[in-house]
Order: sequence, then structure tokens, then C-alpha cells
Amino acid sequence: SIEDPESFWAEQAERLHWIKRWDKVCEWDFEEPAIKWFEGGKLNASANCLDRHIEAGRGDEVAIIWEGNDPSESMKLTYQELYSEVCRFASGLRSLGVAKGDRVCIYLPMVVELAVAVLACARIGAIHSVVFGGFSAEALKDRVEDTQAKLVITADGGHRGGKIIPLKNTADQALSKGCDSVETVIVFQRCKNDISMQDGRDIWWHDAEQEQSAECEPEPMNAT
Repeated sequence: SIEDPESFWAEQAERLHWIKRWDKVCEWDFEEPAIKWFEGGKLNASANCLDRHIEAGRGDEVAIIWEGNDPSESMKLTYQELYSEVCRFASGLRSLGVAKGDRVCIYLPMVVELAVAVLACARIGAIHSVVFGGFSAEALKDRVEDTQAKLVITADGGHRGGKIIPLKNTADQALSKGCDSVETVIVFQRCKNDISMQDGRDIWWHDAEQEQSAECEPEPMNAT
């Protein structure tokens, strides 16, 4: 890695699945200074997290082990199950007009759907910004406005310290203070606490992915 870094990193890159192989491993500009990695290469992070493991015959192996606040609340998802869920949600995002380069703000508790949302965004080439579920309405508003997010993904609530954190209500407060770029809010039903849904803007997670395909072609993204 020190004596011949290009050969070393090329060898590591062979572990990934490439849609288009790179032209050059790295290119330095010492005046800037700047470096470009794997220039000309195309790949997709979601496909590398999921597809390549399924293609290698590991689809039935466990990809995620999740445990909730209650010890009795747990879930295991295989790579194949996670792949199907990610593709359905990614297809749902596309049907709502989210395209490559659009920004999505994710404001969720620590649930499996957080990983699904991140992988779905990566699959269609949308840029995702994950905002900690304990942040205030003002902090969420700042991040939505900074990214000019087109869509926000949140939940009705989240569990912390034996209490329900009203995430949707906080998101509503944030979006009421501007955030004109937001066209859609997807709401995952976690705690079943009382919330309000705004007509024409808010949609339930299960409705967003209803009848969507369990196959979604990954968007080729620049390796840099």
C-alpha cells in the first residue's frame, strides 16, 4: 500500500461490483491539492451492499439483526429480504418523482427502515442526509434548507428512555418555518401515536411502497 498504492487499491477495488471499470486508480493534483479516485468508473453503493452478496449465493444469510427498546422486539432480515424491501421503497421514491441528484432528508428512529431508506436512496442516485432523531425542529429545518431536500422521510414517533419521541410533530414544526423545497413527506408508522397528515404532501410508508416492484435497477454512479 505504501510502495505501490495504485496496485494495492486496484486489488481492493476488485472486491466490489463495477458497472463500468475505472480508467485510472488515482490522479493527484498537488497544486489544488486534490485527488480523484477510480476516475471513469461507475458503480452503485446499494448494489454492492446487496446484489453482489445475493449473486454470490449468500441471499439466505442474515444481513441485519435488529433489536428494539423492548428485548422481546427483534428482527432478522436476510440479504434477499432486505434487497426486496429496498427495491420496493426505491421504486416508491421514483414513483413520487425522486430522481438522481435529488436530495432526501431522513429523520427516523433506529429502525430497520432507516437502513432501507439509505440503501434505497443510494440505489436511485438520490443524495441522502441522515438527521439524528433527537434533533430539534430548528436543527431539522436547517438541514432541510441547506440541502434543499425534495422529500423528507420520518416516523410518527420513536422510543427513547421509555417515552415516545413525537418525530412527525417535530418534522411538521420544522417544515412550517419555510422549507419550500419539500414536496413530499413519507411517514413510517412506528409508535401509532396521534399525528396529523397533510393532504397532498404526507404519505404513509406502507402506501408509498404498496404494489411496487421488488426489482429496481441500480443507478450507475461515478466512482469518485
